[in-house]
Amino acid sequence: MATKNTIILAAGKGTRMKSKLYKVLHRLCGKTMVDHVLTAVEKADMDNVVTVVGFGADAVRENLGKRTQYVVQEKQLGTGHAVLQAEKLLGNLDGMTMVVSGDTPLLTTKTFEDLFTYHQNKKAKATILTSQAPDPTGYGRIVRNDLGIVEKIVEQKDATREEQAIDEINTGVYVFDNQALFEALHKLTNDNAQGEYYLTDVIEILKSEGETIAAYKMDDFDESMGVNDRIALARATEIMRTRINRQHMMDGISMIDPEHTYIDADVKIGSDTIIEPGVQLKGHTVIGNDCYIGANSEIRDSILHDHVTVTSSLIEESEMMDHSDIGPNSHLRPEAKIGKHVHLGNFVEIKKSSIGEGTKVGHLTYVGNAKLGKNINVGCGVIFANYDGAHKHETTVGDDSFIGSNSNLIAPLEVADHSFIAAGSTINKTVNQYDMAIARAHQTNKAGYFKKLPYQKD
Repeated sequence: MATKNTIILAAGKGTRMKSKLYKVLHRLCGKTMVDHVLTAVEKADMDNVVTVVGFGADAVRENLGKRTQYVVQEKQLGTGHAVLQAEKLLGNLDGMTMVVSGDTPLLTTKTFEDLFTYHQNKKAKATILTSQAPDPTGYGRIVRNDLGIVEKIVEQKDATREEQAIDEINTGVYVFDNQALFEALHKLTNDNAQGEYYLTDVIEILKSEGETIAAYKMDDFDESMGVNDRIALARATEIMRTRINRQHMMDGISMIDPEHTYIDADVKIGSDTIIEPGVQLKGHTVIGNDCYIGANSEIRDSILHDHVTVTSSLIEESEMMDHSDIGPNSHLRPEAKIGKHVHLGNFVEIKKSSIGEGTKVGHLTYVGNAKLGKNINVGCGVIFANYDGAHKHETTVGDDSFIGSNSNLIAPLEVADHSFIAAGSTINKTVNQYDMAIARAHQTNKAGYFKKLPYQKD
């Protein structure tokens, strides 16, 4: 049975990145470069995906998990040698095999599908994905004859002056007849400026054997960008961010300033949501319909349901239910769950706590390791003291309670529903239903004391 396969080349160290991090693990828009490539490949319905790893092999495996098979290129002897490492997994299969580099994160599933289709229609043994480069320096050139038929691919270092003037470049992506690919790989030599086994030489071998070589030129050169240094990484990030933002706007999202809106690749956003400038939506965040995300907010790996308003706040690994709001300048730390119609005002911090429907936490308050019921009013400056110096403890506050301003609730603590905490109290004992708890010193007025103060004038 004919198979559809992909080999992802991810064995290079990437010295030009000047980084301790393995090259293909550098991130843009929330995912590593090689993850972007694998995601696009997966959507093209492959029978087999093999990733060739070398430097940093364990880190790549950890990043991609079981989504792909792996082979190791122990010595960096060129792209042809790297592909040959996959022979034990793919060499005996019938069908087509695509080869793509792990540092080309902008390539899309549609381009891969179009390349496979073109290859099949041309009945080719090999099809090269090409593009027209504004500046072809550094790329392999596609050399065609007078009839436009591909003669060979020549690398920059081995190209003549005339060949260097060619602007049709090799993107480094190919589709081959699988068995023809591995047969040709065994015929490669390293007689070139780099002393490496070039995958591009497979094209010349197949051509010399009278096989059909095709070249599919894609329209968008930017999509073919390979990332070899930090400058290219920044440029690729900019292109991908523009692509992501454009798609969201086409799907019914309003962005006040798309150039200054930062949305990761896996973020999902519902229709009629409005996003102000400086917003960062990261990780696997999900935003519902009709939300308003105010300027300079950051939301990471969180779920916001419908009609949620966020004003200049930070939300991490948390959930906000319908019609809740937060900010300005507030912070949801991991495992905060905010109920429907909850109001969290300015300078409020919530950590590993649930806030029940209709509860209001207005300002300057810390809630940690707590369960708050419905329709509670939490006054200004309240602190849920959850840490005894060694362990975290939980506070529970029942429905329809009132927590007066500047109160301290010391965990472990239970405050029943319909209870009242007087302002300025420090509470560390159970408060029963309908009770008012007061824990503060009695007020004493010292008559005439003001006149004794040293800074008073006669």
